[in-house]
Amino acid sequence: MNITEKILSSKAGHEVTPGEIIEIPVDLAMSHDGTSPPAIKTFEKVADKVWNPEKIAIIFDHNVPANTIGSAEFQKVCRDFINKQGISHNYIHGEGICHQVVPEMGLVEPGKVIVGADSHTCTYGAFGAFSTGMGATDLAMVWATGKTWFMVPSAIKMEITGELNQYIAPKDIILNIIGEIGIAGATYKTAEFCGQTIENMGVEGRATMCNMAIEMGAKNGIMEPNKEVIDYICKRTSKKEKELNIVKSDEDAVYEKEMHFDISDIEPQIACPNDVDNVCDISNIEGTSIDQCLIGSCTNGRLSDLKDAYEILKGQKINDNVRLLILPASREIYKQAMNLGYIEAFIDAGAIICNPGCGPCLGGHMGVLSEGEVCISTTNRNFKGRMGDPKSSVYLSNSKVVAASAIEGVITNPKDL
Repeated sequence: MNITEKILSSKAGHEVTPGEIIEIPVDLAMSHDGTSPPAIKTFEKVADKVWNPEKIAIIFDHNVPANTIGSAEFQKVCRDFINKQGISHNYIHGEGICHQVVPEMGLVEPGKVIVGADSHTCTYGAFGAFSTGMGATDLAMVWATGKTWFMVPSAIKMEITGELNQYIAPKDIILNIIGEIGIAGATYKTAEFCGQTIENMGVEGRATMCNMAIEMGAKNGIMEPNKEVIDYICKRTSKKEKELNIVKSDEDAVYEKEMHFDISDIEPQIACPNDVDNVCDISNIEGTSIDQCLIGSCTNGRLSDLKDAYEILKGQKINDNVRLLILPASREIYKQAMNLGYIEAFIDAGAIICNPGCGPCLGGHMGVLSEGEVCISTTNRNFKGRMGDPKSSVYLSNSKVVAASAIEGVITNPKDL
């Protein structure tokens, strides 16, 4: 059996098979300020008390601080619910993006089943958990019962080999995969990432890759935890390795499909408007004029992303014709970046430093694009109108490319600097 099948079998109490419908208990249910209010509305029609407030987390990250009367009202509805249900210990306001903050809080462990009212909840597969997004109505029923149903997904084994060069990052690997398999190529499948490249990859790069599993339609992305992941979880949970439920695929595990990707010689990858699978080598679009650069999001707002940008931007000035927005993914990362001198270098270069949050990624808060504007971003989606006006355009890349492009004012390969 593969990792996902083993986790779901453990929760179901019997050996599951792909295509089977199961109802299983949930270890953690997460939502944010955008998805909690509709879930609350549904929940209050079916129940008075949540099944377990200790296993519910509500993170304010999409419109923080509130930027409209509507978002302020949404957040008030959430706070009233949080206080009524006793969820305050897992209520986070302004400390960062849910998919970064939840692991920082020690709420993620291998072998757990985690659901969230946000499509990028698949991020936690980087820690060896079965983790997936769901709609607000389904989440409301989880709050009420502590259970949910799944159809057991079949799995695609994605083996990645080769070493990252100094100009590419895990973001390029996942964009390359999505470009090959397509936005619907893994619909309702498990994307299980493995191979020497994954074994040697750090926590943050792994999170980036699992975060974007949904962009190929996958039900979940998952990886076997390596030593760095295990050390991270032990530090955050105050548990020892032997106390963790580390699940591994059997050597003879059956997959619907097996794919191999050698990333040794790839260029920085760019997802061009208006689909995440519209991927090409940067050499095909170098010199494309841009108006805005964005480094942040649940995909690439981590310390390693800020370090990559810092190494390019230190002592430099951004182009007069562009604006550069930088949003650390969490308060913890923000403080680390300050202590390391990254933030000062960004400000000196002319960047705008924003508070941790989702904001511009979804065109909801800060950095909204006007008609005809072009942005190169480290975020995860570039759909039409995603970051503002329907006639604006978004290119997706790693943070090194964004930093280099901010200096030159056009899409730029960092090696050219």
